Amino acid sequence: MTARSPWLVLAIVSTALFLIVIDMTVLYTALPTLTRDLDASATEKLWIVNAYSLVVAGLLPGAGALGDRFGHRRMFMIGLVIFGLASLAAGFAPSSAMLIAARAALAVGAAAMMPATLSIIRHSFDDPDQRALAIGIWAAVASGGAALGPVIGGALLQHFHWGAVFLINLPVVLAALPLTLAFVPRGQAHGHHPFDPVGSVQALVGLVGLTLAIKEIAKPDPSVLVLVLSATVGAAALALFLRRLRRSASPMIDLTLFRDPRFSGGVIGAVVSAATLLGVELVITQRLQLVQGMTPLQAGLFILPIPLAAFVAGPVAGLLLGRVRAGVLLSATLAISGTGILIYWAGFGQTWVELASFAIMGAGIGAAMTAASSAIMLNAPADRAGMAASVEEVSYELGGALGIAMLGSLMAGVYSASFAAAGGSGAQARDSLDGALALAATLPAPQADTLLALANAAFDRATGAVALAAGLVLLGAALWIGRINRAGRTIQQSA
Repeated sequence: MTARSPWLVLAIVSTALFLIVIDMTVLYTALPTLTRDLDASATEKLWIVNAYSLVVAGLLPGAGALGDRFGHRRMFMIGLVIFGLASLAAGFAPSSAMLIAARAALAVGAAAMMPATLSIIRHSFDDPDQRALAIGIWAAVASGGAALGPVIGGALLQHFHWGAVFLINLPVVLAALPLTLAFVPRGQAHGHHPFDPVGSVQALVGLVGLTLAIKEIAKPDPSVLVLVLSATVGAAALALFLRRLRRSASPMIDLTLFRDPRFSGGVIGAVVSAATLLGVELVITQRLQLVQGMTPLQAGLFILPIPLAAFVAGPVAGLLLGRVRAGVLLSATLAISGTGILIYWAGFGQTWVELASFAIMGAGIGAAMTAASSAIMLNAPADRAGMAASVEEVSYELGGALGIAMLGSLMAGVYSASFAAAGGSGAQARDSLDGALALAATLPAPQADTLLALANAAFDRATGAVALAAGLVLLGAALWIGRINRAGRTIQQSA
């Protein structure tokens, strides 16, 4: 599929991608307001955030296969329609349960679109250098958009109801549909490519089960029954999914792709980048509002260096890919982002140090996503671009879901333990800082001040623990990918 105006095609699909990734983080600054308006519990609050990433990750393998089979433009347009309708439902959701359901529907539309965006880009650019730059711009939109979500959410909440964070999708969807029909080529459909609905369900159940187990561990009083049951169901479903892939003559995801160390290294980099970006942003934006008393807009503007740096670093990394191997660039940029987060941890509470650390982190993550996407997409056969794109997108969505679940659970666990160790009392306050704020509103001033001081100090310790863990994970991933790439070069040289 060669487009007459590939850069116009890039602009169209990037606009839709921007909506998709913003929806992953736009609720971060809206969560305190949402929690109050919908009377959401701490568990419901995490599911409102996590339902989107989890459902997308579970559906992406099947969506990529459907794109290869029936055409990526068709899947892209179907996804746009579903995304628009789900945005309307989410914007007027009357309860936490309805909002979680609408977020899941949004994920269905996003899953249909996401593999199509990369596949359309890959087939629209014939020149390798232009393709690398285009993927760099795509990655900049992905990382920068995700990081910009809290800013947009904060700006909207200054003037509108929280539902506006979803309703802004509607005019973009309405504009993108006719532009896609007019300018995005149909492309080729490969009718022989497989689609496995049973495998898609297995992947979805596995991811939800394991995430539920992670969340349960972090609760102040975890249920052993829920923990064991969810972990068992999740692990069993993923094991069945992998066995199904191995035994299938035409698997939905070809596991032989992972034999290429460049491909597998890209997947690892994508998972770790998304996990740390989304997990750290979730914790930081909550701290800025709940501890430091910032408005949603102020919190979004405070972390603005992250998306700005990511927007710049993505295309620059794309230009460097013609001169530097993707694996080398990926390892280096993960190390840079890890260093940025550790600077935040070391300079915790110092405004200018925090802002500088955000810029370093954003630049590293933006460039790492470009390197990871290029390593995945350019080391897979052209006729399996949809499959490769779905693996790439699953990596980001799974990373985002794991980052929110694991780092969010670490935050909750450290907060509860720190609050209890400092002598704090009250199950509601020990469950979350939101609960402590709600309880404090019912107490006399002296007791409320004491409670909030304990809760804020506990949340600060939790934020520091998350930053330290995320920084060490990024540095570890950088070393691991460097080792994988060295091993891969040795194998290629001896072959």
